[in-house]
Amino acid sequence: MSVLILFLLCIGAGIIAGVFFAFSSFIMKALAGQPPEHGADAMRRINVTVLNPGFLGIFMGSAILSVAAIVAAFVPWHAGRSLWMIAAGVCYLLGTFLVTMLFNVPRNERLARMTDGSQEAHRYWALYLREWTFWNHVRALAAALSAATAAMALWLMP
Repeated sequence: MSVLILFLLCIGAGIIAGVFFAFSSFIMKALAGQPPEHGADAMRRINVTVLNPGFLGIFMGSAILSVAAIVAAFVPWHAGRSLWMIAAGVCYLLGTFLVTMLFNVPRNERLARMTDGSQEAHRYWALYLREWTFWNHVRALAAALSAATAAMALWLMP
């Protein structure tokens, strides 16, 4: 069972890392190059369309698999492999899932409440780009580390 959990976590976290990497490496830069009202409007649309079964299934499924990996690490305990399994789960849960809920989602919600073309929206867009992208870097790195540590735990399987 641990093999399946780690395999699926490796794939799920890797996919999420790729999505977040795309945002960090070129999507947010493209949006920043637009007039603020256009960039903010495009981001609002992205934030609505991302709430779909494909993305949410992998994003939330990987969080569930992270918990399962942490629990499975203890049954039975194997020092090297179990530590990698715990690292895989913790990286995803804290660095990807929790960061998303605490830092990216609140910024998305605030952006959604802004009136298009207002001075407040214009000022917030610059702050949003800087802060949202910083936290996106964190969650992209954490998801990549989760995938890598899950792969390492798989490699150490007997």
